[in-house]
Amino acid sequence: MRAILNNYRQSPRKMRLVVNAVKGKTVAQAEALLSLMPKVATVPLRKLLKSAIANAKENQKVTDTNELIIKDFRVDQGAVLKRSMPRAHGSAFQILKRTSKVTLVLTEKQGTK
Repeated sequence: MRAILNNYRQSPRKMRLVVNAVKGKTVAQAEALLSLMPKVATVPLRKLLKSAIANAKENQKVTDTNELIIKDFRVDQGAVLKRSMPRAHGSAFQILKRTSKVTLVLTEKQGTK
């Protein structure tokens, strides 16, 4: 039960601020936290969480989504877009536009049938 978001155009450092807050929580707690956090990264992460829940229902035949917890929520660096900014005396500085690769893995609570 997993979902992957590739090459999202926001730096991994900013995404990790949100991901670390919801790691290890239940699906309901994570949705509540993501809806209340004032960060831009919460929008694609909520969409990714809903996608993982839909994958669990469709592929794993999970009936009770309240029993799902976030097992692994990882943000890795994706492709880096390199741009240049002109500077004085004909030189240029390099600007790195970073992207994120987010992996979300859900599992069922232990001890439930």
